Amino acid sequence: MFTVVIVGRPNVGKSTLFNRMIKSDEKIKAITDKFPGVTRDINYGVAKWDDKEFIVVDTGGFFPEEKIEDIIQKQMLEQIEMAISDADLIIHLLDSKEGLLPDDIETARQLRQTGKDILWVVNKIDDPSKLSRIYDFYSIGTEELIPISAITGYGFEELIDKIIEKIPDTQPVNLEQQNLPKIAVVGRPNVGKSTIINALLGKKRMIVSPIPGTTRDTIDAICTYYGKKYLLIDTAGIKRLSYYKKEISQEIYVERLAYFKALRSIERADVAILVIDALEGIVNQDQKIAGIVAEQKKGLIILINKWDLIPANERDKKAKFFTDEIKHKLWFVDYAPYLTVSAIDKTRLTKIFPLIDQILEEYSKRVSTSELNRLFSEKLKDVIMSSHGKELKFYYITQVNVAPPTFVVFVNDQSAVKQHHIKFIEKLLRETFHFKFSPINIKIKQRK
Repeated sequence: MFTVVIVGRPNVGKSTLFNRMIKSDEKIKAITDKFPGVTRDINYGVAKWDDKEFIVVDTGGFFPEEKIEDIIQKQMLEQIEMAISDADLIIHLLDSKEGLLPDDIETARQLRQTGKDILWVVNKIDDPSKLSRIYDFYSIGTEELIPISAITGYGFEELIDKIIEKIPDTQPVNLEQQNLPKIAVVGRPNVGKSTIINALLGKKRMIVSPIPGTTRDTIDAICTYYGKKYLLIDTAGIKRLSYYKKEISQEIYVERLAYFKALRSIERADVAILVIDALEGIVNQDQKIAGIVAEQKKGLIILINKWDLIPANERDKKAKFFTDEIKHKLWFVDYAPYLTVSAIDKTRLTKIFPLIDQILEEYSKRVSTSELNRLFSEKLKDVIMSSHGKELKFYYITQVNVAPPTFVVFVNDQSAVKQHHIKFIEKLLRETFHFKFSPINIKIKQRK
C-alpha cells in the first residue's frame, strides 16, 4: 500500500497531523502534547480519503546525526531512517511559530539524498493572516510550500489533495479487510516486550534500551511466519494504577495516556501475550494485567522472558517454580499456556505462533446446539444440585457467539447458580469440545 511518512523536528506537530489524517478522535493513535519528544516510537495508521487508502507513518523527532546525544535518540534515528526507506512519499513538517532553524535545513538536505518524493508542509498556520510566516521557509530550497494547521484543519484539504495526486490508480488493499490476527504484547515496564517483537520481526522495529518505560505508545507491526501474517501490538509498560493518580508531570502525563492506550490495545486484540520477568517472578501487577485480559475474555499466552539469565543448572527447578506460581497466582486464567523464552537469544520464540493459531481456532469454534444438549442430556439434565437449600436444575444450553465462545445455560433458578457450578460446566465444555487454551464465556438465564 502507498506509504506516507511524516518527518520533522520534535514538537512540530507530527502526531497531531497523523491523528487528523487517520481520522482519529477519542481513540488517539499517537500520543500528542506540548512537550518536546513525546512520540518516541513509530506509529502506523491507515488513512482513507476520496476512496483512496494509504498508510501513514508518524515518526519520532528527526535529529540530524551530529545532534545525536544519547542511546534513545540514536535508536530513534535508526527507526526513522528505516521508515523513510519504506516511504513512497515524505512529508517534511516544519514549524511556522519557531521559524526555519538550522536543523530543518540539515534535515531537508538529508531527505533530498533519499531520492524520495517530498512535500514541504509548514504547520501552525491557523488562518490566512499567518501566511506571511511561511516565506522564510522557501530558502530550504523548494518552490512549493503547503501551509496548514494540524490542530484547526486549515489547509488540510489541500494537503490531502496533494497526497492523493501522488497515489497510483491501483486497487488499494484494506488492512482491516485482511482480517489479520491481532496480538497485543503486554506487561510491566522493562520486561522485554519490544525486544520480543523485534526478535519476531527480525529487525529493530521498536526502541529497545535498559531504561524502564522506553515504549510510551502502542505500536503496531505486521509479522509473517511461514506465510501467515499477524498484527503485533507492542504496548507501553502498564504500571500500578496508583502510579497514575500522582500529581501530573510531563512524564506521568505521558505514562497515564500510555496506560489507557495499553488497555485499548487489549480491547483491540484477539490474543494477549503477557510478558513476565523470569528474574522477578509473578508480581501483583502481573496479576492485575492478566485480570484485565481475563475480564475482556481475550486469548492469553504467558511468556516467562529473560530465561537466558537463569543459570543452566537451575532451570529445571525454576520451571517447576513457575508452574506452581502460575497455578497459584494466575489461577483465574488457568486455560492460558505458558512458555519460557529469551528475547535476546530467541529461545523458543517460534513456539508462540502455533499457540496463537490454536487459540484463534478455539476462539472462533462453534458447537452445534444438538451436540451441546447431547452433553447436557448425558451429564447434567437429570442432575439436581442443592445450593443453600434450593434445588438447582440445568435444562439446556446453546452457543450464542464466538470470539470468545459464549454459551447460555438455562436453569430453573438463576439465583441459585454459584461460581463452582459455572466452573463445572466450563470443565465439561473444555474436555468434551477441546477448548484447551481459549477463554470461555458462560451466561446463566432462568427459564421462563
